[in-house]
Amino acid sequence: MNIDSQLGGDADRSDTRPILIVPYMWIGDFVRNHTVVRVLKERWPNRPVDLLTTSLCAPLVDYMPGVRAGIVWDMPRSRLAVARQFGLAKLLRERNYGTALVLPRTWKAAIAPALAGIPERVGFVGEFRFGLLNRWRWGEKKLPRFIDKNAALAQPDGAPLPAEWPVPQLRVPAEDVARWREANGLGAGAAVALAPGSVGVSKRWTYYPEAARLLVERGLEVWVVGGPAEKGLAQEIVAAGGPGTAGGPGTARGPGVRDLTGTDLRNGVLAMAAAGVAISNDSGLMHIAAALGTPTMGIFGPTSPYLWAPLNGLAATVVQDKEALSCQPCQSTVCKVNDHRCMRNIAASEVVGIAQRVLKEVGARVTS
Repeated sequence: MNIDSQLGGDADRSDTRPILIVPYMWIGDFVRNHTVVRVLKERWPNRPVDLLTTSLCAPLVDYMPGVRAGIVWDMPRSRLAVARQFGLAKLLRERNYGTALVLPRTWKAAIAPALAGIPERVGFVGEFRFGLLNRWRWGEKKLPRFIDKNAALAQPDGAPLPAEWPVPQLRVPAEDVARWREANGLGAGAAVALAPGSVGVSKRWTYYPEAARLLVERGLEVWVVGGPAEKGLAQEIVAAGGPGTAGGPGTARGPGVRDLTGTDLRNGVLAMAAAGVAISNDSGLMHIAAALGTPTMGIFGPTSPYLWAPLNGLAATVVQDKEALSCQPCQSTVCKVNDHRCMRNIAASEVVGIAQRVLKEVGARVTS
């Protein structure tokens, strides 16, 4: 899709002023932000695009086509941190940005671009940001999805939404994946990556241990991917499926479960890039896997796939269909009614069966 045609041909290819995007810093939202990058590059192909990022999300920038640089600057969530704001503003001023897109509606997100004197500061009206932004946009609440709200800021004011947005992309070189496999003592065969974590307890499917056991019984290697918060759950999943048997020198491990959780998001990116299929809750790792092109199964309960599934599309969207639940989707982080049946009605055997079909389809495409 050529966004230029959607924008009425307003692109100025002689414009070379750098653009800064101030994105949402949750992992999944940060990945979705690559759609905004792609819209900007279609509109202004010769304007470099940089992303403000936290230390947590910084590894993602390395794999995003079209991004010149990530500006790593951690801010506390609970306070203003005036000195940090001035320090960031100084850094931004030195980079001579012509435009800043401020995606979050918070006033704190707009402070540093204003202090830096960036000439065009684009964002939606919200949180008393008058004076901090100077290119106001209205009508955010009328936009149906999170991605529509964000990507609309990259379009000219008042432009209609396109029928489809460019999908997020993460590209990991094959040699990086090979080195990662070797460093972790992993074979070259297809593995199933499980991402059992998420922000919000209600989005967590609880049958990962049983699913791991069934996958291992079918001769598949299983990896548990996540951050430090998933370490305890990863140990539970390893105990259910077994760690696998170590082979002799030069041979791969037998089928089993590997705990690949850790503190570095880059490890998660590489694991998802190497996996044959990923099974994930509605989480950041689901968006990472989909953007990498890994066949991804998203398990949805309290959240709506229409609103929150990756634009890339999923190999399978798993939603319970055993009973009609008036509360589903509730978008709540904690289940307060119906005993979490929106998730508990999804059986481990069902998910494993879908995963096997996905792996078979992928194998057939590779060999055809």
